[in-house]
Amino acid sequence: MLSSQLASLVSGISKYTPPGVVLGFFSSFLSGSIYFSAWIHEFVGTLLMIGFTFSPGKWIGASSQTSAWAAHMVGVVLADFIGQGPHVNPAVSVSMFSLGKCSYTEMYVRICGSMTAGLLAFPFFLFVARTLGLQELGGPEYHSVDVEDGSDGFFNEFCSTFLLLVAIFVLNFELNFGKYHYWIKQPLTAIVIRYLIETFPSTGPALNPMLGTAWAVFSGGEAGFPENTEHYFVYWIGPILGGLFASLLYTIYAGGTFFGRKLPFGPIKNVESSPKSKKKD
Repeated sequence: MLSSQLASLVSGISKYTPPGVVLGFFSSFLSGSIYFSAWIHEFVGTLLMIGFTFSPGKWIGASSQTSAWAAHMVGVVLADFIGQGPHVNPAVSVSMFSLGKCSYTEMYVRICGSMTAGLLAFPFFLFVARTLGLQELGGPEYHSVDVEDGSDGFFNEFCSTFLLLVAIFVLNFELNFGKYHYWIKQPLTAIVIRYLIETFPSTGPALNPMLGTAWAVFSGGEAGFPENTEHYFVYWIGPILGGLFASLLYTIYAGGTFFGRKLPFGPIKNVESSPKSKKKD
């Protein structure tokens, strides 16, 4: 009786939410809810990230590219700071898992938290825009014209996400700006993101599987998740492989493991810093 009532309740709630939201919410309780705080960080961080970084150029700084860049930078910093350092990006979560920075379950919960927020964010900010008379926010879209198999879009997302992860690794793991490290590296991350957006425009770029799919679900009305395989080839396989390639190269450079295994070569970093590698005067 209780199980049937619970199923009925879940079914009723599902009718009024985007597809996947209910399942995404319940994922927060996996493994005895030990990753519930991580889910919350991803959920809050993603909502803030979309609101703060999609509004520049539309709600803020519409007449000035400089103002839009500045607003975008502030948005990236605030979303990360208030959300307490979330990944807000499945490609980043998979990359961190490959480097052993988080467990498989934590990766899964973080992805679900981000996806849940993304699916709710676009309809929420549409409501805000219409209520306040603001320009409606857009999202990443890809329309293949010359290449039917989506390989151009795949390459776009692969390269842009690869460069994003390289920047994340360098700014977070390699450089140290001392006392003000966070307040220097986070604006630099924002500048990299904005530069990549301007450099790889053909797919948005999403730089983020969650953004590509959440926008596709929202812009498709009640059609649900995209049914064409090209979407997932471009917006999921492309960026995740780009992130993993960056993770592989970083493991070769800095050492550690890649999917729990030591590589048969590297690390380059230890060789470079070794006294034996330095030439004698």
